[in-house]
Amino acid sequence: MSSPERGQILNIERKAAPLRQQVLEALRQAIVAGQLAPGQRLTERSLIEMLGVSRTVIREALRQIEAEGLIEIIPNKGPVVRQLSLDEAKDLYRIRAVLEGLAARLFAENAGPERVRELEQALAAVIAASQSENGQQAVDAKTKFYDLLYTGSASETLGTMLAAIHARVSQWRAVGLTHPRRAASRFSESVENLRLLVAAIRRKDGQAAEEIARAEVGKAAAEVMRLIDS
Repeated sequence: MSSPERGQILNIERKAAPLRQQVLEALRQAIVAGQLAPGQRLTERSLIEMLGVSRTVIREALRQIEAEGLIEIIPNKGPVVRQLSLDEAKDLYRIRAVLEGLAARLFAENAGPERVRELEQALAAVIAASQSENGQQAVDAKTKFYDLLYTGSASETLGTMLAAIHARVSQWRAVGLTHPRRAASRFSESVENLRLLVAAIRRKDGQAAEEIARAEVGKAAAEVMRLIDS
């Protein structure tokens, strides 16, 4: 890979969040979006040029995304972007279903009115994305919805676990939402499931929220596997 100009690929803005966290999020997103492709070697020098940050910050971020399973360290080669196997993806979706169901239950049981309103607004954005037929907009809207769901669960440990799982399955989620052969009815089905989920949360029905969330993950996994197999 040729070395890009500083900031050309991965843009880091100095915001309130710690710089290390911004770098971490930028690297995750670049891997998910395919800017850093499976099998690509990640040299410290090229990442420093891309991000315009210190070697120490780069090393800290690489250690974190290695722990999340997004990269692997190969002897005599260094950090390389991982490609998930189909079996691993199936396993991750099963784990995601359990954790996401728990997050939905906790949200329904514990979240206050303001959190519920935020989730309703995120659902409206998902619905708008479904009508726009813009794949990337759909990915972004659903990511925001689930981020709010995890935050509203009020469990830092659960949120951390789900963030790690989502980082590893995001490539597969994008396949399900943007693939040209995706089922035409799948996104509308997903939107309806999210409507039902929000309705259960409004009722503070934790059991129903958990069941709906787990069922939605199962359907998402089935669609991704269908596309990969075909």
